[in-house]
Amino acid sequence: MKLNLFVFFLLISTALYGQIAETPEDISPLLVGEKVPNIKITSTEGDKISLFDIIEAQPTILLFYRGGWCPFCNVHLAAVGEKSEEINALGYQIVAISPDAPKKLNESIKEQALDYRLFSDASGALTQAMGLAHKAPDNYESMLSSYSDGENTSFLPAPALFILDTEGVILFEYISPNYKQRISSKMLMAVLGALEE
Repeated sequence: MKLNLFVFFLLISTALYGQIAETPEDISPLLVGEKVPNIKITSTEGDKISLFDIIEAQPTILLFYRGGWCPFCNVHLAAVGEKSEEINALGYQIVAISPDAPKKLNESIKEQALDYRLFSDASGALTQAMGLAHKAPDNYESMLSSYSDGENTSFLPAPALFILDTEGVILFEYISPNYKQRISSKMLMAVLGALEE
């Protein structure tokens, strides 16, 4: 009886933890006040690094974007990059995550002239645990596979920005199921200023 209950709760927790929503409107992201999961992601050099090893160094602006193939993502990455000196001066680091493989991340850094770090979550483990993963349109399969070195053919992250403390607690978030809508640099700086008060 005890074993059956254990298996039942294990199945339920696994189902809730790793779900991929049908549409961007169906995602269930983590909320302000919750702690992000400590899951390993891949650096531009191909090294596996736990998220907590990155964020414990200093408060973090954590960006999730769809990939280097997305023009709206590239505009947003560049806009945040233009404020990176001001953001760093406030004591924050910027970290951006997508399903792209390290090679594609390096291409994005070069093309967008970014001076902050990009990481790969091609498996989708972190994106799913953050509650941001949703099914990609069928016609995206080949492109997603190409950009992720074959690891991802089926999911996209809803674009999102989180501000985290060094314990991984979410202090602020901006998430839009509409991939064309992103938080403006002006609003981001206002939020960072408010958090400093």
